[in-house]
Amino acid sequence: MLSTKKTSTFVAQLASKHMLDSLITSKTRLRLLVKFFINAANRGHMRGLAEEFNESTNAIRKELNNLSEAGYLEKQAEQNRVSYRANVKHPLFGSLQDIVRKYLGLDTIVTKVLDRMGDVEQVVLIGDYAAGRDSGAIEVTIVGQSLNADYLERLGPKIEELIMRKVLFTLRDTRMRDGLVLYERDER
Repeated sequence: MLSTKKTSTFVAQLASKHMLDSLITSKTRLRLLVKFFINAANRGHMRGLAEEFNESTNAIRKELNNLSEAGYLEKQAEQNRVSYRANVKHPLFGSLQDIVRKYLGLDTIVTKVLDRMGDVEQVVLIGDYAAGRDSGAIEVTIVGQSLNADYLERLGPKIEELIMRKVLFTLRDTRMRDGLVLYERDER
């Protein structure tokens, strides 16, 4: 049985996932938002996105045009194709990035990891999600000395239940240079 606090956290997480799904009814648009707003460095072009999402180029074109016309995405001509990326200068960029990260449950992962993991230096998203691919398995590397591996082993299934996605954790003792840094302790 879940405690009242755990139940309210679970309900809030479930509600935020379903709210975004009901707010953005186009699955293609939602996948594009995840692609471009999980990591501002992610880029894509129409044909590559169509292959990645297993969608028609017409469906991708329609959503890319809508997001570009609204100013959320920037277009850049590269040789014989157009490349897209998030418009980091858009006034809602930070808000959209926060919404996408909450939708995926990344805020929950960081909060739970920092809670009792020990001396955490970094929490880094790697793999498909760092590249903006909503594959269902979130890969997270936790960097630090004397980390509580037992806590992490118990935490994994609980986080998966909260965010409704598979989470794969790895531990390291040296800082990472690759991936999307979700948390980094200041070195002062």
